[in-house]
Amino acid sequence: MAITYKDAGVDIDAGNALVDRIKPLAKSTMRPEVLGGIGGFAALCRLPTDYKEPILVSGTDGVGTKLKTAFAANRHDTIGIDLVAMCVNDVLVTGAEPLFFLDYFATGALDVETAATVIAGIAEGCRQSKCALVGGETAELPGLYHGKDYDLAGFCVGVVEKALIRPQRDLVAGDIVIGLPSAGLHSNGHSLARKVVLEVLKHSLDDRPPLLGGSTVADEMIRPTIIYASAFAALKQAGVPWKAAAHITGGGLVENPPRIFADDSLAVELDLRTWDVPPIMQLIAGAGVTEHEMRRTFNLGIGMTIVVPVEAANRTVALLSSSKARVIGKLAPRAGGEASRFIA
Repeated sequence: MAITYKDAGVDIDAGNALVDRIKPLAKSTMRPEVLGGIGGFAALCRLPTDYKEPILVSGTDGVGTKLKTAFAANRHDTIGIDLVAMCVNDVLVTGAEPLFFLDYFATGALDVETAATVIAGIAEGCRQSKCALVGGETAELPGLYHGKDYDLAGFCVGVVEKALIRPQRDLVAGDIVIGLPSAGLHSNGHSLARKVVLEVLKHSLDDRPPLLGGSTVADEMIRPTIIYASAFAALKQAGVPWKAAAHITGGGLVENPPRIFADDSLAVELDLRTWDVPPIMQLIAGAGVTEHEMRRTFNLGIGMTIVVPVEAANRTVALLSSSKARVIGKLAPRAGGEASRFIA
């Protein structure tokens, strides 16, 4: 009896079936700069023609242990949005326009339906970002991954005019920090969230703790990351002179906002009274997680910070009203070595 690749746990036919499912999804995200389609050895993309000195910007990320919740809840339709968001939002803060995206999907045993659902979410994230899903890699790795569990990685390339790269170096004390709300946990801090909610508080994913207002634990844990591409596109179109931005990911509000600084002369001062902490984070904090640990692990309800001059603050908030933008702080002289401080 002949031994086949399928006997070793790799189903080539399933992989081919998945490619056929992906093609229309990728087609729905295309930009005019993209040459060719899914199925080649590599993707080709020309630079947009309206840039004088185009600089390419790249970003890569994954989704982390949020995947474990998706597996347990058997909900895979939005995890691809998270993947795109984690990469695209990082690229946006440089002032770049996202151009194209690639994904890496690795699993122990390829389930075409699950993979197609995940990639449909990736395509949706690309549509929200107005970047093209130009390809990716599906790897079936029996023995390395457990059963039908999978892992994801994403890769985004954008372009920015060299003269408009952010952060700018004219940051000064008194500049205003605008906050764009998160949808909740987004895709960071899930290891701590899962430990507290599922182990310490002993909730199941189907539980509806009163604090969550009718939502299940799974609803809140899986709620997808917001993609802020439309907000940055609005700033660009309106010519708002924003100076810097920070995507609030791992490191939370303690470590991310100060990443805009080139030296140690300034600090980010955030007024925690200017927004509401999402209920899922209130639930976690109530279990005994310290304020400092909450601030350096979670976004606490702010997914993106944008620094603007004082005179542009009101205009920025009005322009981004659909994103529920608000003034949440300012830049101030650094004292005591702390790059971020909080008013509570």
